[in-house]
Amino acid sequence: MWRTLFNAIRQKDIRKKMLWTILILFVYRIGTHITVPGVNPAALNSVSGSGLLNILNIFSGGGLLNFSLFAMGVSPYVTAQIVVQLLQLDIVPRFVEWSKQGEVGRRKLNQATRYLTIIFAFLQSVGITAGFNSLAAYGLVKHTNNVTSFLLIGSVMTIGTFFAMWLGEMITEKGLGNGVSMIIFSGIISQMPSGLWEIFKENVLQTSGSDKVTGWIFIAVLLAAIVLVIGITTWFYEASRRLQIQYTRSASSYGAEAYLPLKLNVSGVIPVIFASSLISTPQTILFAFQSKYSNVGWFKVLQQIFSMQTTTGAIFYTVLIILFTYFYAFVQVNPEKLAENLQKQGAYIVDVRPGTETQKFVTKLLLRLSFVGALYLGFVALVPLIASDLWGLNEKIGLGGTSLLIAIGVTLDLIRQIDGLLQKKNYVGFIR
Repeated sequence: MWRTLFNAIRQKDIRKKMLWTILILFVYRIGTHITVPGVNPAALNSVSGSGLLNILNIFSGGGLLNFSLFAMGVSPYVTAQIVVQLLQLDIVPRFVEWSKQGEVGRRKLNQATRYLTIIFAFLQSVGITAGFNSLAAYGLVKHTNNVTSFLLIGSVMTIGTFFAMWLGEMITEKGLGNGVSMIIFSGIISQMPSGLWEIFKENVLQTSGSDKVTGWIFIAVLLAAIVLVIGITTWFYEASRRLQIQYTRSASSYGAEAYLPLKLNVSGVIPVIFASSLISTPQTILFAFQSKYSNVGWFKVLQQIFSMQTTTGAIFYTVLIILFTYFYAFVQVNPEKLAENLQKQGAYIVDVRPGTETQKFVTKLLLRLSFVGALYLGFVALVPLIASDLWGLNEKIGLGGTSLLIAIGVTLDLIRQIDGLLQKKNYVGFIR
């Protein structure tokens, strides 16, 4: 990894992309410290133990705790992406038509995603402001009885989300990595040192006697678990099933072998990001009605389901990860298009007939690979959440599995992209 980064810095084009990415992330980090007008962020200290506050604060890079311009992060944008992708599954004919129009259709779908982002961002902003204001004993918003105050705060936070979305698109276009993933990654990395220090202080510095010894053992086990998760996650991201490809003409005549690699975890880290964003949206809506329906039975049930701090919510969150793993695997690798492209290139998978048989074979293989990938993602995300709920551990440990999955996944994708750019540079130099 370090050799890859060193070689990348030596290349002018790649170095320019790296600096551009760092600059955009720096701008985003500045925005997380600019407080929205009309609020008192200090009031959030009284609700610092709220599950939704911790979730959104991690994904916004500390922006919610400051109630900043980027308090919502890119969560509404991710939710809008999920909705648009689901609507392409023969639900909205126009969206299905756009998905088949290539670059022109992709631009139309992106525009629809932006419009939905504005709607989701405004609803979530108003909902989360009203919810935290009621939980903080009406100390968050300075003018509680004025509806205009909530509309103004919601509008400012919506603009902040739209700006964060634009920054993500700029990273994707001119920088390194997927823009949305990089912004979430920067938020997680920025929160990790303070989170680990808080856990260390709580278990070691603030204890004495036998409790201190227990605290040191806990810290050692936690660090070992982090190293184990990093190793397992890295192995899963690199593991792949190679399908041998045979060409009908030139490749076979020269005895060359070609392979089509299908990763064990085809979906990457996207299912975790999607599930986290999707579970936080209903939480935000419920928060808006917290003071009115907090004692109603159905409201309590929904709070249990859409909270990652309960066993029921953790299991539901894991189910969402599994479903999105299957869904996004078929978005990333379309068996029908894959079979069609192989046939156009005069190629076929060894021992599999071209056309329909290839499509069926790839579909079955994707289902099997996604099953293993879904179990792996769900396990890493679920175990810390359940452990945190059962033993009353620090909530940052419960969310640590999700944070580690995203951080490791984004890092590996970034290194893979840099490797690809370096190889491309070497090929161009060889041709010249």
